[in-house]
Amino acid sequence: MQQASGSRWQITTDTSGPMMIALYLRDTAGLNGAGHPALSHARPKVRPADHSHLTADVGGLGALKTEWEAWWEQLLKAYPHTSPDLSPPDFEAFGNSPALQRVLQAHFGSALSWARERRSEYAELEAEREANGADHLLTDMVDDRLMEVGRDSRDFKLSIIELPLNEHRAWYLEPDKIIMSQQLMGEPELFRSYVQPVVEILV
Repeated sequence: MQQASGSRWQITTDTSGPMMIALYLRDTAGLNGAGHPALSHARPKVRPADHSHLTADVGGLGALKTEWEAWWEQLLKAYPHTSPDLSPPDFEAFGNSPALQRVLQAHFGSALSWARERRSEYAELEAEREANGADHLLTDMVDDRLMEVGRDSRDFKLSIIELPLNEHRAWYLEPDKIIMSQQLMGEPELFRSYVQPVVEILV
């Protein structure tokens, strides 16, 4: 996790293991366009598998999509905390989502391995940013805006959730979260084009 802050504001950038697992399951189940916002596919690509046999007697893929979307919404609301609890092998917290519970039971091992690999890549990325000073981008953006408006910042906290997504972009979730591809900060102009308007609203 990295943090940029001033006397009345704080912006944190971090990733989320549970969200990575959710993305893996979304892509392996072929739930294209599921969730709000509808994020691009995970990177590296997750191979889709046929889940109709797993979910046929508990509502099929339609039920799985609805249950996954409800889970995703919970993850976003609870961030940076984890809710509901991911506890194998039974995943009791998903008792009311039987289709999702079965997919979790079937794929949790591979999802966890995939997410762990992504987390270690993210740690390398953070170290790289620290070394080359890219982590100052956010502070510079806020400072520029404060000079422009000629006053102190309003009180605000902003969480930037970086995920391994193949589309280099960001999605703003009002009032205080941004989801973005973890590669985006490596493209300062593009990064600024997504984040600057949010900073202008908040500052």
